[in-house]
Amino acid sequence: MAIDLALYQPDIAANTGTLLRLGACLGIIVHVIHPAGFAITQRNLARSGMDYLDRAQLVEHASFAAFEDWRATQARRLVLLTTKAGTSAYDIAYQQRDILMLGRESAGVPDDVAARADLSVRIPMQPGLRSINVAIAGAMIVGEAMRQIGGFTELS
Repeated sequence: MAIDLALYQPDIAANTGTLLRLGACLGIIVHVIHPAGFAITQRNLARSGMDYLDRAQLVEHASFAAFEDWRATQARRLVLLTTKAGTSAYDIAYQQRDILMLGRESAGVPDDVAARADLSVRIPMQPGLRSINVAIAGAMIVGEAMRQIGGFTELS
């Protein structure tokens, strides 16, 4: 089992579609924690998800509480990517079964949600800049986590 990616109340359909496409290509499950800022439909996700959406593994959770209930039954570590963290995303050891969580494009995650994360990490950036696009940030750290756990395989 590889890592999973969780999107906390995503605001922008294009980013969600891009991350679903990433999930399809890398064989990872993408969780959407509602409410989202748009309807999770094929039509809304098609432009960035393209024809990969049928191959994506999407799990939707009605709320963060529902996601946490599910996560408790799975005993999975939650790693939050946030600009507020002091630890670099490149200074930790990722584990099989980690769930990497991205916050809302407009606001990240609330403090009570951040407090539930087992670990919070950030992508080092140039001083004075706010953030990297959430889909790009997700791809960067999914790639690092998969590299560390040996999650990349070539199919012939």
